[in-house]
Amino acid sequence: MAGWPVTLDRAGIMDPSLRRDYTEQRRLVARFARAEYTAVRLLLPPVLVPDVLAATAFMHHTDDRIDQGPVAERAAALTAWDEQVRTVLAGGPTGEPLLRALRHTVTRHPQLEPYVREFLAGAAADVDWSGFATERDFQDYIDAYSLPAFMLLTCLLAPGTGTQAYVAGCRSFIEAMQRLDFLDDIAEDLSHGRLGIPEDALARHGLTHRDLAEAGPAARTAFAALVPQQLALAQAGLSAAYDLVERVAAPGRPLVRALLTLQELRVRTVRRKGAALLTGATRPPVVGALGLLAREYRAARSQRLPVRA
Repeated sequence: MAGWPVTLDRAGIMDPSLRRDYTEQRRLVARFARAEYTAVRLLLPPVLVPDVLAATAFMHHTDDRIDQGPVAERAAALTAWDEQVRTVLAGGPTGEPLLRALRHTVTRHPQLEPYVREFLAGAAADVDWSGFATERDFQDYIDAYSLPAFMLLTCLLAPGTGTQAYVAGCRSFIEAMQRLDFLDDIAEDLSHGRLGIPEDALARHGLTHRDLAEAGPAARTAFAALVPQQLALAQAGLSAAYDLVERVAAPGRPLVRALLTLQELRVRTVRRKGAALLTGATRPPVVGALGLLAREYRAARSQRLPVRA
């Protein structure tokens, strides 16, 4: 893995101010998403790394701005942030290193800008979200918010302009990840009065939002039966998404393959925890993840090494 200054050099980011801006985004992502940060640094060619980290930092920062507080305050924060981002992308001044890095990344990868706008437009779905009445509502949330958020990253790995099949694979992937997130985060979400599992899925097990919040013995038993069904849906999405490994541009294949396999490891950890998810999230499968990243790093490095005569 190239050192960070060398990574910036290879990406052609030579302006000292921009180097500081990208370095700040690198620190942010390393702090909040260590496993994903490590995967990006190990598995992507240096020319892509600063851009992927800038897009990831932007997505996380936007989530943070709209994730806490009353709905009216969150909606106002989103409106103000949307206006600020649009102004900067149009060439306006900014004191935000994150937005300077994002603007520079958009100039390097113009396909990113439509997804930035779509992501911000769809963020209203997250501001208003407290749960889903039906599976259809969950699917609408994926289309409005989760997929545009994921495309902020995957559009940078697309083979030229993203095909419909590529976007469909990305959707399968993020739907599976979102189901896993909603299961894994259920204890925290319930403490905030929200729930990511659709009410119609709960009803098939005789459960309500209130039952899960109270987490009595009967509710825990019923929830233990619901978990494998939700995991089966997540697993189906992951299986459909493996097509992405061949569709993504060659430099991104080790990363996409690793991210898919990391989600498979999460499925196993969530399954093992079962009803205990109601008391807290799982811990990342560190040993399996490290082994996986080591294998993919060796494969990625061998692809980049020049062939000797």
